[in-house]
Amino acid sequence: MAESKDSSASKSRQTPRFRRVPMRLIVPNMVTLLALCSGLTAVRMAFDGRWEFAVGAVILAAVLDGLDGRVARLMKGTSRFGAELDSLSDFVNFGVVPALMLYLWLLKDAGNLGWIAALIFAISMALRLARFNVALDDPNKPAWTSRFFTGVPAPAGALTVLLPLYLDFLGLFPHWFADAAFVAAYTVGIAFLVISRLPTFSGKTLGTRVRRDFVLPLIVAAVLIVALTVSYPFRMVAGAAVLYLLTIPVSWRAHRKLVMADESMALDDDGDECDTDLDNIADRDKDHGG
Repeated sequence: MAESKDSSASKSRQTPRFRRVPMRLIVPNMVTLLALCSGLTAVRMAFDGRWEFAVGAVILAAVLDGLDGRVARLMKGTSRFGAELDSLSDFVNFGVVPALMLYLWLLKDAGNLGWIAALIFAISMALRLARFNVALDDPNKPAWTSRFFTGVPAPAGALTVLLPLYLDFLGLFPHWFADAAFVAAYTVGIAFLVISRLPTFSGKTLGTRVRRDFVLPLIVAAVLIVALTVSYPFRMVAGAAVLYLLTIPVSWRAHRKLVMADESMALDDDGDECDTDLDNIADRDKDHGG
């Protein structure tokens, strides 16, 4: 009798127990997976030559990427698993997918040069996300440093590198003698912006609090932007990409002024008191500036 009890007890110890996972942890990861599905669908649309749908899928992936982090924070569902899944999804959606789209569209005409440009962009996106994941938050940083990213964030880099594709849809692409080489050079330039240490506006502090008298005008403006994007998608996306590139010098100047005004900070590239971002590995909660 005692032996049977011992055997049943040992079997219960060896049998894995299925634990219930709360929905607050599942929902943000489902949003991340939907973003990944959208990015991979963009590759299929590119192979089929349906470029409008391919670009739309990348834009949808960027929107979902911005939502999953907010959903995780609202539901208190942030986790290390979610952070790792988000980084892998971002690399595919904003590194691999745009590189393949540009290569299938025009870079293949540049031969090895076009493929090298696509590789550089994808690798630069991987390096940026790796740097973001190991970056250590400095508790001594001033509050204003949260307004800036270090380099162009992943979604913005993906949507910006596709600018020649938008212009081609609008009939505005300058078909010069070496247009494939021009797109290759532009792709490499955006890749360097992605891994650079230039401060860029993060937009994290926008929308946290809105004055009561601005609520209705803000809603009307949001509806107008959505309506214009649906009616003129490539004009709106191209305009947003150009506008974003123009804000980079403005963000650098704004960051520099804040650094000069803050006597407690050294004048390095990203506003850190010392460049220790790659010297320490820290676990970070889900944050989608990546």
